[in-house]
Amino acid sequence: MNLFQKTARKIIKLSFDFSVSSIERFNDMKPFRDKVSGLRNLENGTLGKEIADCLDCHRLTLVPGYESHDLKHVLLDYKMTAEDEIRMQAFMLGNGNHTLPCFAILIFGAILLPDLWLTFYTDFKKGRNSIPVSGWNIETHAQSNLEELRLKLNKPEAMRPSVLNLKSITKFGAFASITAGVFGMLFCLPFLFSSNLADLVGAGFPFVGGAILAVGGLLALSNLSRPKENQVVTVIK
Repeated sequence: MNLFQKTARKIIKLSFDFSVSSIERFNDMKPFRDKVSGLRNLENGTLGKEIADCLDCHRLTLVPGYESHDLKHVLLDYKMTAEDEIRMQAFMLGNGNHTLPCFAILIFGAILLPDLWLTFYTDFKKGRNSIPVSGWNIETHAQSNLEELRLKLNKPEAMRPSVLNLKSITKFGAFASITAGVFGMLFCLPFLFSSNLADLVGAGFPFVGGAILAVGGLLALSNLSRPKENQVVTVIK
């Protein structure tokens, strides 16, 4: 592992550590520590017990608003490392979790860890071929056997998305739009602080264009993930 790769992973770890410590500082952590204590008393092999063991191993506790995050680490067998944090977001994106934090973390990781792009894509495909887990919570699944839950993750063959269809093409276009937009904005950002008017004008328009691409891609994905029953169907008479 070269110096850039080590530095990138260190930056990601520090970013996550800072985020967790900030959340803990502004919340009452006692109820969450009590919840972990309850999980420790569950039978060995249950999801809840494994979550408690994982948190104890890393000297962590549940984070307010992100309890399901630790559930997915254990359920999907992603370690609490910089690499696996980003890999899990790639899985969740493929699994249908089209949320802004998921996109932001994955893009952040993809920029810093270009050596893992193929791994991220593999995790994304794995998420597509698994049943949706974004709605799973500790209260519902804590007492379930972990290995049995993992066996249920694989989506039946008939339910798996086809390799090429209109929806997958649209998703790919949206991802490409978001990626291109973010990279364009990051490339132009330093020039926006220049005192040279030519630099400001030359970078300003591409920056706005990148923002439009990124927002357009996010809107497209948001529309694709909207439940069908909530979509408005226009009937032409």
